[in-house]
Amino acid sequence: MWSRLQQRNIDDAADRLRAGGVVAFATETVYGLGANAFDERAVAKVFELKGRPRFDPLIVHVEDASRVGQLVTAFPDAARKLAEVFWPGPLTLVLPKRDTVPDLVTSGLGTVGVRVPGHPMARAMIEASATAIAAPSANRFGGVSPTTAQHVRDEFGDNLPVLDGGACETGVESTVVAFQEDGSAVVLRLGGVTVEAMRQAVGEVIIAESGSRDGAQASPGMLDKHYAPRTPMELVDLIDPISFGDDEAARVGLLLYLGRGEGVVQRFGAVEVLTRKADPAEAAANLFGAMRRLDAAGVRRIVAERAPDTGLGRAINDRLTRASK
Repeated sequence: MWSRLQQRNIDDAADRLRAGGVVAFATETVYGLGANAFDERAVAKVFELKGRPRFDPLIVHVEDASRVGQLVTAFPDAARKLAEVFWPGPLTLVLPKRDTVPDLVTSGLGTVGVRVPGHPMARAMIEASATAIAAPSANRFGGVSPTTAQHVRDEFGDNLPVLDGGACETGVESTVVAFQEDGSAVVLRLGGVTVEAMRQAVGEVIIAESGSRDGAQASPGMLDKHYAPRTPMELVDLIDPISFGDDEAARVGLLLYLGRGEGVVQRFGAVEVLTRKADPAEAAANLFGAMRRLDAAGVRRIVAERAPDTGLGRAINDRLTRASK
């Protein structure tokens, strides 16, 4: 399945993980910054590299569902059903953790987020490492998530090993789901698996409110401000390019959900279009790369427009809302 070079890179990454090191690696969602989930010193390096506060838990990645029992003490029926339907894939299940999972991974919470990534190279690396991998996104805390190996190198330089699996197919982080005492599913973070698809699989699914500003978060990505470029960003329902004067437009970067007439937007300092086919999957895959390019364009502010608030559009709007605060 893998070329000789790819297999060597997978093996090198696995060796580094077993030795207590940190590796960036491709998943179908975004690139992760991984360490052996059972090695607290290795996990601490992830927090230090990323500048991540200790109250923000990490997701633990395994190569298949059979490994989940090594991490959790219970696997509710609704969780099993979601795993059967959506794993491997962009879904994280929050379940009661075993004592062998370090508290640092879970920010002291009694639960751990677990997922089986959809990217075959990520699963091959995890299998070769013979352990579970704790990994947040491979970028500085609070910034725009990376969807290519070059994005990771832009953040951390060439000293951090990167297992390059190409551009991320999904482009937004996994959906995170917890379970109430009655077994019902609660979405803590919107992501690559849509609420509509989960409702088809297990019935009613609740969408939780955003996390608090203080204290341990139930899931990554719940802070009010997150995924933010350095350039100030404003989120609007719909961008009307004609409403900007020429001088103002030259200093503004536009993040359009759907393409417009090219002549209308040429006056702007930079323009990124998420989809030209009204395809939310295409828009999600392009989101973080477009935000990074606008951030590097030298404009004074970015104006972004909301996606249709259904399906993957919910996850896109979640990221844009947090990035613009």
